[in-house]
Amino acid sequence: MTDKTWRRWSNAVLVSIVAGASLTSSQPALAWGAAGHRIIAAIAWENLQPGPRDKVTSLLRKHPEHDRWMRRPGRSDNARKVFVEASTWADEIRQDTRFYSAGKNDPTPTLPGFPDMERRDDWHYVNIPLNGPPDGRRLSGQIERSLPELARTLAASSDDHERAYALPWLIHLVGDAHQPLHTSARMNAQRKWEKGGNSRKINNPFNSRKPLTTLHAFWDDLPGPPWLRGERLDRAVRALLATYSRPIPGTSSGQWIIESWSLAREHAYPLGTEPVPEITPAFYENSREIANRRITEAGYRLADLLNRTLDPRGPAQR
Repeated sequence: MTDKTWRRWSNAVLVSIVAGASLTSSQPALAWGAAGHRIIAAIAWENLQPGPRDKVTSLLRKHPEHDRWMRRPGRSDNARKVFVEASTWADEIRQDTRFYSAGKNDPTPTLPGFPDMERRDDWHYVNIPLNGPPDGRRLSGQIERSLPELARTLAASSDDHERAYALPWLIHLVGDAHQPLHTSARMNAQRKWEKGGNSRKINNPFNSRKPLTTLHAFWDDLPGPPWLRGERLDRAVRALLATYSRPIPGTSSGQWIIESWSLAREHAYPLGTEPVPEITPAFYENSREIANRRITEAGYRLADLLNRTLDPRGPAQR
């Protein structure tokens, strides 16, 4: 394969635009969509040490959703498939009527293996204003607190059911922390906060089936379609690993959030003052590159976090 052919193939594999319903400001924000989270988990799986890999496999067997994940399509490597499918569970429960959103729904009956059935919608993000320093006020969201707390539970709890519940959340939230619009809020011309870009409409000419969407959904969709699995998922993972190098190890979840906030401030919003701006080719290509790099970094960092958390010789990441 020539270099030119490789670059063309890699670009085609790395990102494709999702056809489907976009998010609206009244719906909870997702991050990266299912494709992005599966890619992150697949990269992490390839970089897990044997001991931690065995431990996550054992813990996920104790999770109440294990059998559901096993039945999904994917590779014949069941342990790896379960790990990859577990990465999307924290988003899937938002549409699952067995669960409830605190403050919006009445609590639902607690099923075996769960501490409760709360969706914990505010764990996925933190809205830090873009017009000030990143260590300033937070408007809403809990990801900067929930991520280290889940790592501590995974490292220190003596209850394997608690650890089994924490693990899919941790897998998922590492990905969320790397999505720029999951860490930021911007005030619009009407002096109202656009939290995570969910109320910011844009026109995306690169998605002919759904050109009118939100800025948040545009970013979520960049890693690929929600049905990405199997060999197509594996090709995307190989292309990303061949393109982006491993990030410097040892960074904290707080640093990942500040990185995402900085990217949101500098790159996440299209230029212009139109009520519904159109995505330009330059903005689209730059956004794709950022999304590809961030999900690759998230995969490596998730592996590093799990290796340290589940290796008795090393402390959990704080």
